[in-house]
Amino acid sequence: VQLQASGGGLVQPGGSLRLSCAASGFTLDGYAVGWFRRAPGKEREGVSCISYSDASTSYKDSVKGRFTISRDNAKHTVYLQMNSLKPEDTAVYYCGANLMRSRCLAAMTEHEYAYWGQGTQVTVSS
Repeated sequence: VQLQASGGGLVQPGGSLRLSCAASGFTLDGYAVGWFRRAPGKEREGVSCISYSDASTSYKDSVKGRFTISRDNAKHTVYLQMNSLKPEDTAVYYCGANLMRSRCLAAMTEHEYAYWGQGTQVTVSS
């Protein structure tokens, strides 16, 4: 039972990537889902969250206007479209299911999330 993140890679500044988060062994029904990232030498931080029923979203300030989160409940998959990427976006990106909420809050509390997979590396460099 886990969420598998994929779609990372090496991209130049200003480029785009689309990450996918697919559920394995369970469904995403009823769960808010969040994307987190861990940059080298830093704590894991919340990037974006999407609610289950109304697909309302929240974003970390530094990615607003550049990243878009979406979900396909029929496919039990969540996506993160990342545009205008910057070197400071370099990190391992993870997705997690919020076991306590179906709706996102402005603040993403890591301990509310579970079913982490191995993550996917995003490197933004020229």
